[in-house]
Amino acid sequence: MKITIQRSEYEKMLAHARNERPNEACGLIAGRDVEGVRQIVTVYLLTNIDHTNEHFSIDPREQLLAIKQMRKDGLVPLGNWHSHPETPARPSEEDKRLANDSKASYLILSLAQEDHPVLHAFHVEGAQGEKTVRKEELIIVEEAS
Repeated sequence: MKITIQRSEYEKMLAHARNERPNEACGLIAGRDVEGVRQIVTVYLLTNIDHTNEHFSIDPREQLLAIKQMRKDGLVPLGNWHSHPETPARPSEEDKRLANDSKASYLILSLAQEDHPVLHAFHVEGAQGEKTVRKEELIIVEEAS
């Protein structure tokens, strides 16, 4: 699947990830699926209640409020995102184990190289122990004028 994210939403995600270091930052993504393209319209910046650099758990109350806001704005949940403060932008074994929604896109933002953040999107499906991970095409787009 091809995914687009507006540059301003990417920058918002990047700033949050940098501010949360050394911990992983996390959140949700919402938008629309249009003609085979998943368009991320809004990135939600949520609290990692685990406060660690090795994994994340989204604050359930914030998650519920974000879902309510998505519905109010006419958007659909598309998946989640989190940062890897010190490791590459690829799913860890724990990320794969916790990826339980085969319709979701999982975005990982690596801050391992300070001057070169890397954002990748993944699709994860299958049963525990047999999960397959496929990288999705992710394009940062400029704002519509």
